[in-house]
Amino acid sequence: MKNFTLQTLAELSSVQAQNRGNAIAFVFEGRTLTFDELNKHANQVAQGLLAEGIKPQARVAMLGKDSELSYEVLFGCAKAKAVLIGINWRLAAQEIVYILNHGQAEILFVTVELLPVIEQFQTALLTVKKIIVLNATHSAWTTYTSWRSQQLEDAPALTYAAEDIALQMYTSGTTGHPKGVQLPNYVFFRVMQGMRAQGDNWMSLGPDDKLLIALPQFHMGGIWWAIQGFIAGAQGVIVDMFVAWKALELIEHHRITKVEMVPSMIQTTLAEPACQTTDFSSVQGFLYGASPIAPGLLRKAMATFNCDFFQVYGLTETGNMAVCLRPEDHSLGGNKKMESAGKPLPGVQVRIIDADNNPLPINQDGEICIKSPANMLGYWQNEAATQQIFLDDWIRTGDVGYIDDEGYVFICDRIKDMIIYGGENIYPAEIEVALSEHDAVAEAAVIGIPDERWGEVIKAFVVLRPGHTVKQRELINFVRGRIADFKAPKSIAFVEALPRNPSGKVLKRMLRIPYWETQERQVN
Repeated sequence: MKNFTLQTLAELSSVQAQNRGNAIAFVFEGRTLTFDELNKHANQVAQGLLAEGIKPQARVAMLGKDSELSYEVLFGCAKAKAVLIGINWRLAAQEIVYILNHGQAEILFVTVELLPVIEQFQTALLTVKKIIVLNATHSAWTTYTSWRSQQLEDAPALTYAAEDIALQMYTSGTTGHPKGVQLPNYVFFRVMQGMRAQGDNWMSLGPDDKLLIALPQFHMGGIWWAIQGFIAGAQGVIVDMFVAWKALELIEHHRITKVEMVPSMIQTTLAEPACQTTDFSSVQGFLYGASPIAPGLLRKAMATFNCDFFQVYGLTETGNMAVCLRPEDHSLGGNKKMESAGKPLPGVQVRIIDADNNPLPINQDGEICIKSPANMLGYWQNEAATQQIFLDDWIRTGDVGYIDDEGYVFICDRIKDMIIYGGENIYPAEIEVALSEHDAVAEAAVIGIPDERWGEVIKAFVVLRPGHTVKQRELINFVRGRIADFKAPKSIAFVEALPRNPSGKVLKRMLRIPYWETQERQVN
């Protein structure tokens, strides 16, 4: 069986153990894990899950910072045909509990630093029947390495299908609750295999590459990148939490050849003093995406890393990469194409539609829709949201844009109110709800405003109740006690009233004008 015929993560792990054996698959803080060792450990994880009573397509969750162990769990779940729910460890405790309960997770793998969250809310967990601590020996909880070592190294006697759901990734929801995106095995294979079949080797990933894996596994861009490296037989160097100086050290020490970062990470890296002296001569390719990038920042990154640059655009719902801006469209002097997201990849279709779902001609703004071989199956237990995002076989992105006469996709604005803060998708609704829980707040509206470092930051407009007062910092801290810190407003403007249309709907575009009117695009 050759890699280009593979369609499942379970089979990928076994085949790479045969093909790459003693080669290093992952490096983390001085520890190494070969392809053969990973496969054996994944078999043990799978056997352990089956012994715990996990049935095919049952949910298993992981909460914690990344390491080589988190990839053992990933492939172990795939071999047991379980669905892995990766949880953003930056979320507030009640958000984590919601995902565990909504996802009906039966087993929870957790790193020791996140245990206090679970211990505090353990009684609220409705379906979790076992907790396994990944990165430490723990007297009160099952220890991962001990649990794993008790299992057989034989592969489970199961059959696998491309359509089996492998991951359930949670995205922010406009109603305040996240949605579980059901991603089958094929999301990691079909687009790239279709490209190779046409002779398109994209980033030329191969067994001699060393990839910096700096985006977390719970992030679609992070897990997709790591698996593409694994498919290529490359070595992945894992960062548990992105810190610029640490990433720079790893690039130089390990002679990293391919790098992936979101714009906020690029900004932080270029501002790090050590960037001036780091040896980037090994870097051949740089992948960026997840949020729009400022032209000046992109040109500075190109000059610093001096390698091929690739921009990707897509959603978790489209299996990550759907559109790509290639190196030949990048130039240090800048050009019009660098303002685009690039062209659809082979096998991917993009079209622009109007408010009545009719296709629009070139150079006309409308909603961007994507039809990809890697599109999700749907949202977990949310048929209404699934029907809303699908238009036949197309995914509605919620982004406004157009396609020019050369086929380049330009993104102009977002139909949804979503804010992209450092690559994290944030919806104002849940922040507005949290603000409104304060006794002094009558109503609130939240928008994203341009920020050089983060792309966008969160600004709130608050109307106070008569006779009430509250300080900005007090209200921000109040919100932080209810949702994740990174979702809290960076600033609050107290206003007498919010602008509304005749039907009473808040006109957020009016709130945005002072901050966005000088920007070339309404996303940053």
